[in-house]
Formats: sequence, structure tokens, C-alpha cells
Amino acid sequence: MITNSPPILGFAAFSGTGKTSLLTQLIPLLKQRGLRLGVIKHSHHDFEIDQPGKDSFKLRSAGATSVMLVSQYRRAVITEFNPPQANQLSDQLAAFPCDNLDLILVEGFRDEAFAKIELHRPSLGKPLLYPNDPNIIAIASDQRLTDTPANLPCLDLNQPQAIADFILDYLNGNPA
Repeated sequence: MITNSPPILGFAAFSGTGKTSLLTQLIPLLKQRGLRLGVIKHSHHDFEIDQPGKDSFKLRSAGATSVMLVSQYRRAVITEFNPPQANQLSDQLAAFPCDNLDLILVEGFRDEAFAKIELHRPSLGKPLLYPNDPNIIAIASDQRLTDTPANLPCLDLNQPQAIADFILDYLNGNPA
């Protein structure tokens, strides 16, 4: 990926499995443990973070390729991809402010090669990803899985504290 980047850990699953829901539970737990976190979320949809009528929207609509909106509280950069382009995680990491982060959590980019925890809900009828992805380091499921390799930890998707513990162990070089 990129040098001088903090560790990157992804959450891979089919849409509707609960990646964002789990991350919103994990982030406070990891933050309580002293980790400074960044998140990159991939979307397959066109999205608008700017709002019609706002100056930044007007500037972008006028033709600016990039607009940075800055206050004393936060910064947002809006960059138009014209023409639309395929997103690679390495490109997004290169543009991501990594300073002072201990860990970057990534939601999506499931087909790219980096460490990931797979989320799986058998009730959705989707196949497991780990057989075709050697970068899956654990599976978090809402049901007990019986046919997984012994060296692939299975976590309870409904126990975010246990998943946070696994992540901390992984970061400290002590995978389960």
C-alpha cells in the first residue's frame, strides 16, 4: 500500500450484512482503549456530501474539480472524478490524512489484498468470502460456523467487545 501508513484492517461482507453497524460499535470501544482511528468507507453509489445552496456546492457546480471546506472544527475535501473512475484502496490511502492515526479501518474494498475480518450472516444466503480470499484473518458471524478452518478465528458478530479484543490482539501481534 503506502509507506508510513498505520496498520489497515478491513471489514468485508455483502451489502446488508452490517459492516457500518459493527464499525459504529467498534470505534468507541477501540477509542476507549486509546487508539486513534481513521475510517475509509467505499460506496458503490453516487453520493452528495455537499448541499445545494451552500457556497462550496456553488463553487463545485461552477466547475472546480476540488473544493476544500475548512472550519476550526474539521476539514472536508470534495474531489470530482471526471470521468468516473474505479477506486483502488491504495489511491484512497495516498489521499487520506494518516498523521496521528494508530489504525485505519476500511469498510468495503473486499476484492483488494489487505487484512480483513469477514462479516457473515447465513440467513442472507450469501457465500462465505474466505475460501477465495487469503487476506481474511477472521470471520464474525451471527451464527456458529462449523466448516471453517481451525486456524481461522470465528467471532460472534453480536459481541463487539470480543471483536475489539481480537483487533487489539491482532495489532499487538497476538492473533487468536
